[in-house]
Amino acid sequence: MKFLDFTIKNLFNPIVSLLIVLAISSFAFAQQITCSPEDKSLFESKMDELQEIQASNLGDTLVQVGRSFMGTAYVEKTLEVGETETLVVNFSGLDCTTFVENVLAFGLMLKNEQETFNAFAENLKTIRYRDGILKSYPSRLHYFTEWIRNNQKKGLVKDITSELGGVLLNKPINFMGTHRSLYPFLTNDENFEAMLQVEKELAHEELCYLPQDQIESKEHLIQSGDIIALATSIKGLDVTHTGIAIHQPDGRLHLLHASSKNGEVEISELPLADYLKNIKSNIGIIVARPTLLSF
Repeated sequence: MKFLDFTIKNLFNPIVSLLIVLAISSFAFAQQITCSPEDKSLFESKMDELQEIQASNLGDTLVQVGRSFMGTAYVEKTLEVGETETLVVNFSGLDCTTFVENVLAFGLMLKNEQETFNAFAENLKTIRYRDGILKSYPSRLHYFTEWIRNNQKKGLVKDITSELGGVLLNKPINFMGTHRSLYPFLTNDENFEAMLQVEKELAHEELCYLPQDQIESKEHLIQSGDIIALATSIKGLDVTHTGIAIHQPDGRLHLLHASSKNGEVEISELPLADYLKNIKSNIGIIVARPTLLSF
């Protein structure tokens, strides 16, 4: 009973109350993380490797972080785990979006001189979920144009597409709602209705992209470390692929990305402008510059 008496008396102490809330919150967040022992080990190795990075600016830092993933296998749907949404941490298999998210999360680690796995997980959650809050499957930023807008709101990136001469496109973004069978989590009616609401709100947003035929003339304005999203003509979709801009010794802008074609994280052999010409549905790119201002 002494412990119970202590707890009841001290619940009214503001400092003790805050510590209890923080402890409960930390435990609750830990319950929301899915990560294998192998991936936790990979995290430690990655942190040791990244401590050696020396770069003069944020863009070059992010490029070096991205390069550290080269050769990592491309794996689809790594976030579709279990029956409920959790923060999936996976360093051994990446798709194009999780590659970009991991690079930004480690970039935050370096900027803030963080070292712990929990700090990394918190960064990743902030980047991956709407307003940084993990509630359910629909709280994940599934559409990359919303990913950019929401992370701009957080102070993590800035959409510079219009500054590059981008043009506006009014287009319904509703691929998930019209292709429900492709998404296992949408078999849940609550998730499905929530995603329809997300798409309804996205209908009010305009899509700004830099047309494919203007990319080569503007590539000198795109910096290494900028996030590149490939805009598409596919009905209902905004973006089909994403990666990180990197200037190469040939003087051209290339793409550092998790490639589904070659099955791993790599730097595109062709310059970005030429690479895109081989993608029938591509209409151009959206460019977001990492700022990490709020951290």
